[in-house]
Amino acid sequence: MTVIGSSGTPRSSAQTESRDIALEARDLGHAYGGREVLAGVDFQVRRGTFACLVGPSGVGKTTLLRCLSGLQSSTSGSVYVGGDIVNAPMPGVALVFQDYSRSLMPWSSVLHNVMLPLRANGISKQIARAKATRALALVGLDDVAGQMYPWQLSGGMQQRVAIARALAYEPSLLLMDEPFASVDAYTRADLEDLMLTLQRELALTVVLVTHDIDEAVYLSDQVIALNGRPAQVADIVEVPLGSARDQVTTKSTAEFAELRARVHGLVRGSRGKSS
Repeated sequence: MTVIGSSGTPRSSAQTESRDIALEARDLGHAYGGREVLAGVDFQVRRGTFACLVGPSGVGKTTLLRCLSGLQSSTSGSVYVGGDIVNAPMPGVALVFQDYSRSLMPWSSVLHNVMLPLRANGISKQIARAKATRALALVGLDDVAGQMYPWQLSGGMQQRVAIARALAYEPSLLLMDEPFASVDAYTRADLEDLMLTLQRELALTVVLVTHDIDEAVYLSDQVIALNGRPAQVADIVEVPLGSARDQVTTKSTAEFAELRARVHGLVRGSRGKSS
């Protein structure tokens, strides 16, 4: 099938559809020495959606995320962001790490921590400050928090700073490596809801690694389940829970329970596809 573009030139339907894909892994593989960790990983993430990567501990989720970000080269296959092949960290892609206490500099104020990547990319101090201040406001931190130091904040607030630093970069694609694993359950729920709000309001594409199946189903438009050694995609589960999600109501529905059970089975080793 051929579609005529605005310029009058023919355009295939495949090319049209590819514009809706923010991130794609094609036959991706990675090995450490002679040990193969990932093999034949294939998936696509639609633009403006929230995807979660889940799998057993040690399956290679963080390795996959590093390959997706360009921080680590894959040993086979390819990664594409917006149709462009990834060979190194790319503009428009931001990464939030699990260990916020190690990613924030304790000797710099919160505001300057958020400004750091902007200044490193040549953005003027005035503009960087404005972007950082706006990003802190987006995650619920005010000017007072901006003048404090990371070690003066709770764990949940420190992770908000790490998220703000990524948002200040104004990414279109946000990659997150188990960002809520080190906080208590109440704070975790609060941060999950914050990310849902930010993803929708900023029209972000988010890919989040988690070992928590409830979290994956609650946050996602799609859950990408990994399993095997080396790891492959066991299945991609679409999550039609709508945009109005609530920690209590949503997680109490039969649909949530069914989705959770399905993902749980995939993580434990059932590779059956949906009908």
